[in-house]
Amino acid sequence: MQSNESLVVRATLCVFAVAILLLPARLIWAAPVGSTLDNLQTAYNGESNANARYEAFAKKADQEGYAGVAVLFRAAAKAESVHAGELAAQIKNAGATPKADVKAPEVKSTKENVDAALKGETYEKDTMYPDFIKQAKAEKNAGALEVFTEAKTAEAGHAQFYAQALNNLEAWKVARPFFVCTVCGYTVEKITFEKCPSCLNPKTKYVEVK
Repeated sequence: MQSNESLVVRATLCVFAVAILLLPARLIWAAPVGSTLDNLQTAYNGESNANARYEAFAKKADQEGYAGVAVLFRAAAKAESVHAGELAAQIKNAGATPKADVKAPEVKSTKENVDAALKGETYEKDTMYPDFIKQAKAEKNAGALEVFTEAKTAEAGHAQFYAQALNNLEAWKVARPFFVCTVCGYTVEKITFEKCPSCLNPKTKYVEVK
């Protein structure tokens, strides 16, 4: 026969288990956010890998006849390079060395590549950068906050373009130009403004990607 103490322990464990099961999945599995410096390094590594991945995706899109998608990938790669540069500057300002472990990209069909890119950008705009922004605010790190916010804005734009391409891939067989802000990475199809909508620098900071 079990002791009263044993029964209490078992009951407590059962209550704890039920509480865990009732938590939203994202709270259980979400990776913890580190210090702002850690987050800068994480973002730098991510943007560096995204640059390599999108360059590889662009080549595959060209091979498969999706010229418009290829330009989009090259434009996104340019934007990620801008982000990586800005993140590296913030890391150096903190007295650390930027570190990136760039992996060989996994390249599939263009449709699969666009889908993978959409998922990656969605994660960054909805989860990663909002978490990093919150931490930068808590640490009152204005420089990191600015870079994270601009990257989040640019990634949201990329996600919209990838969603459009995925929805009608055939229409993206025709090449189309994109323009990328060399300060914040914001990406557009047409320049209809005098100042960048994201960083407010003059439109002369934009470069065309073909």
